[in-house]
Amino acid sequence: MLRTPSDTQQRRFSVAVLVLAGLLLVAAGCGDADVSSSPQRGGSVSIPTLEGPITGGKGMPFIASTTFDLAQVGYTEAEYFISGTATAYTNVGTLAADGEWTVTRGDTAAYKTRILVYSPIDPNRFDGTVVVEWLNVSGGLDAAADWITCHTELIREGFAWVGVSAQKVGVEGGPSLLGIAPAPLKMVDPERYGSLVHPGDSFSYDIFSQSAQAIRRPQGMSPLGSLKANTVIAAGESQSAFRLVTYIDAVHPLADIYDGFLVHSRGGALGIAALSEPPQATITVPVAAFRSDLNVPILAVETETDLTFLGYFNARQPDSDRFRLWEIAGTSHADTYTTVVGATDPLGSAEAAEIVLTTMPAPGFTCRTPINSGPQHFVVNAAIAALRQWVRQGTLPPLAPRLDVASDAQLAFDAHGNALGGIRTPQLDVPIAVLSGEGQTGSLLCRLFGTTVPFDAATLATLYPDHATYVAAFNAATDRATAAGFILQPDADLMKAAAAASDIGN
Repeated sequence: MLRTPSDTQQRRFSVAVLVLAGLLLVAAGCGDADVSSSPQRGGSVSIPTLEGPITGGKGMPFIASTTFDLAQVGYTEAEYFISGTATAYTNVGTLAADGEWTVTRGDTAAYKTRILVYSPIDPNRFDGTVVVEWLNVSGGLDAAADWITCHTELIREGFAWVGVSAQKVGVEGGPSLLGIAPAPLKMVDPERYGSLVHPGDSFSYDIFSQSAQAIRRPQGMSPLGSLKANTVIAAGESQSAFRLVTYIDAVHPLADIYDGFLVHSRGGALGIAALSEPPQATITVPVAAFRSDLNVPILAVETETDLTFLGYFNARQPDSDRFRLWEIAGTSHADTYTTVVGATDPLGSAEAAEIVLTTMPAPGFTCRTPINSGPQHFVVNAAIAALRQWVRQGTLPPLAPRLDVASDAQLAFDAHGNALGGIRTPQLDVPIAVLSGEGQTGSLLCRLFGTTVPFDAATLATLYPDHATYVAAFNAATDRATAAGFILQPDADLMKAAAAASDIGN
C-alpha cells in the first residue's frame, strides 16, 4: 500500500500546479422525490441568458479539472455562456459572528461568464441531482477542486456537475497567491472567451445564484439538454468554501435557490470572504458560524489543516437538524489524491486506495517531508452521498465525532503521532504511517499539504507480525467506517483490495 508515483504519473497531470494553486486559501431524473426543494425556490433570482454549447478557439474548455476522457465513464462535456444583470449586496445592521445577517440589494452591473457542464450521456443514468461548484480561482484560474475530489461518486450515481466561473480572477485575471502567472479565460483563449465580461467579485454571489437559475428555469434551451433537475446542490472547496459561507449567511435568505450546500475546507481566521469589495464599497465580514435559521441543509467537511492552520477552531458550532460538521482525522487541506491520482482516476483506480509517497505537491515545488496521503476523497464521497439523501429524503447524515483537542486549539495525538477523534478511517485505526495535516515547514503551499511519515520496519513488524493479521484488522476497521456511514461500499471494497495486495506483514 506504500508506493511512490512514477515519473509518468507526476508528469501526465501537467496542470497540477494550476489545480493546487486553485486549492489554496485564500435533475427528469429517475431518482427519488425531492422532499425539501420547492417549485417556488429561487423565484426572485433573475434568469440569465444562455448561449451555447460554446465551440471555437482552441477547441476545448479551459479549466483545471480531471484529464481523462469523460466518454469512457459515460459522461459528456458542454460549455455555455450566461449573461445578464447581476446585483451586489450591502448589509443592514451589524454583521455579527452568529452569521444571522440581513442584507439588501445594491449596485447592479452587466456580466457575461461561463458555466461548464458534465452530465450522463444516457438520460436513464441521470439521478436528477445537479452539483453546482463555485470554481476556485486562488491560483489565477478556474479549478474544479470538488469535482476532482469526489467525481467518482458523482459518476457512479449519475449526478450532473456544473462549474461556475463566478469570480473575476478566473475570467479577467488578477494576482495569484502563489506568484504563478495568472491564466484567466480571456487571456488563455481570447478567441473563445473574449466576449466575457466580469464586473467584479461584489457581483459574484448573484452570478452564482443566477447560474442555478439557468438550471432550474432555463429559457429556450437548457444547459442540461433533455435532462431535468429536481435537486440543485451548491459546493465549494477552500477559497470557494470561504465565499459560500458569506453566500449562505448573507445571500441565501434572499435568493433561496439552492437545496443544500457542501462546504469543503472552509477556514476561520484565515478563511473569510468580503460581502462587497472595490470598486464597490468594501464590506468585510467576521469569522462567523453558519446561521441557525437555515431552511436547507449544510454539510461542512474539514481536515486537520483547516482546523489548525486555517483556524476553523474559531468557527466550530454544534450540529443541528440543518447542519452537520465532519472532521476527518489524518487529512490535510490538499493531498496526493489531488496531485498524483485524482485527475487521472476515471472510476476507482487501485492507486486511489494506496498511500503515495511524494515530496512534490506540484512540479517545481518540493517539500521537506512527503505530503499527506490520507483518504480524504473517500470521506468526501460519503459526504456528497449523505447530503443528497438529506436533501432528497430528509435523512440526517450521521453525527461525526470531533477531532480531539489537547490545549490551545491544538490537536491531540496517539503514541504514533496520528490524531485522535474525528472521523476514523482504516488508515488511521490500522496505521502504517503517520498521516497529518501538519508537520511541514517552509512555503505556504507545503504547509497546506500536511505530511506522510511511514512507519519503520520494526514498528510494522511489532504491529503486524504477519500479512493476515494486518488484512484482518484493516478489513474490520473498514467495515466499522462503512457501517458508521463515513465510507461508501465501493470505496471500502477498493481499500480492502489494496490492503490484500500490499506487502504489509510479509
